[in-house]
Amino acid sequence: MSAASVSLPVDSLPAASRMVPVILSGGSGTRLWPLSREQLPKQCLPLCSEHTLLQDTLLRLVGVPELAAPLIVCNEQHRFLVAEQLRQIGREPAGILLEPAGRNTAPAVAIAALDAASRDPETLLLVLPADHLIQEPERFREALGAARAAAQLGHLVTFGIVPTTPETGYGYIRGADADGETGWLSVAAFVEKPDRERAEAYLRQGGYFWNSGMFMFTARTVLDALAQHAPDILAAAEAAWTGAARDLDFTRLASAPFLGCRSDSLDYAVMEKTDRAVVVPLAAGWSDVGSWAALQAAGPGDAQGNVVLGDVLLQDVQGSYVRAESRLVAAVGVRDHVIVETADAVLVAHKDHAQEVKAIVAQLKAARRDEALAHRRVYRPWGWYEGIGSGERFQVKHIRVHPGATLSLQMHHHRAEHWIVVKGTARVVRGEDSFLLREDESTYIPLGTSHRLENPGKIPLDLIEVQTGSYLGEDDIVRFEDRYGRRDDTPST
Repeated sequence: MSAASVSLPVDSLPAASRMVPVILSGGSGTRLWPLSREQLPKQCLPLCSEHTLLQDTLLRLVGVPELAAPLIVCNEQHRFLVAEQLRQIGREPAGILLEPAGRNTAPAVAIAALDAASRDPETLLLVLPADHLIQEPERFREALGAARAAAQLGHLVTFGIVPTTPETGYGYIRGADADGETGWLSVAAFVEKPDRERAEAYLRQGGYFWNSGMFMFTARTVLDALAQHAPDILAAAEAAWTGAARDLDFTRLASAPFLGCRSDSLDYAVMEKTDRAVVVPLAAGWSDVGSWAALQAAGPGDAQGNVVLGDVLLQDVQGSYVRAESRLVAAVGVRDHVIVETADAVLVAHKDHAQEVKAIVAQLKAARRDEALAHRRVYRPWGWYEGIGSGERFQVKHIRVHPGATLSLQMHHHRAEHWIVVKGTARVVRGEDSFLLREDESTYIPLGTSHRLENPGKIPLDLIEVQTGSYLGEDDIVRFEDRYGRRDDTPST
């Protein structure tokens, strides 16, 4: 069965059986810098497999019966990145809902529930963060059966991870009496992140679970619960959803009411207050991949306890996570370190201080450095570009355009461009002229000349772009036409 074959149109399934995955993809993952960055967050990175965390979140649902197409809730600036990642695995979403800013999980779930309820209020919603790891997906799929039964009875289901260590970085759920042999328990209490001593006590006592942030309920049930326990959040979500505008395949929420909504998690807003909460225990190799230590724990270790990825040489190294993205990394005589190399930044940290990488990101942002926001390779709806070199009044880029994709018809006030095709075929519009460029051919775009680049072929188009001029910023752009609906104030090509 292919990944695409399990996604069915929502309207093709009977109301009682419809299960719509709601994928929350709004995080930034700053604790995993320099891999995770504001414009390319951790859920969009292949951290644990050949697929990204977002893609794995959807692919692990393969085989779940009566599964409808997913709803994705993401940040507006990630919309094309998310859409491309779904396209790569053959997933056609029921919708991509764009938040103008993050407001935590309660408003995001409210928006998704309103969208689903507009088609059928009895639709089952399976709410999943896009950035979690589950190493035993078959056990996760088994747990969905118990969750489905509970949700169809009107319960608000949360998944509680059976703890394996006295973890102090997660909140806990205390279960009450089990409801017969159903596979779920009533929720007795939600517990804040404990200290080490208390976490060890929870592990000894049993009946405590890590709070995973995954849920299942019907759209009607969660909307009723929001109306009862967080009516202000529901009202803001209704205004944002009612005032939303369709933009290509996206639903762009009305900005003012959504920005006016208070930020709150679904746990605080609803789950801790309702008497309908139940927990389904889950033991499936779960991790929220929230730190370098968590990523190391999820990886295959060598005999010295090291997790190594990329072009890495080690000598007398133990208990370390070493990752090379673009060049050789060599380490000698270190213990319990995190070493991560990317094309434009290197992180070296002791594992005991790896959480403090957020402070480095804060320094980068305060200094307005690009390394906090984007990688050297920057993704766009038509493909990507990567800086190769730069100097006074020039810079050089490698540009890739996907088959059938096209850049906007545009013009620059301060720079000229020279394009050299190294692979594929380019269709170029330059002023009034339109022509094809093939491998080893080139053209020049004078300053102030309208131009467009398109890939009419069936293989990727690769070219080298040399920019020259007095100002080479990505905001020097005037768009005349754009199939992706971007405006002049949208950075880059």
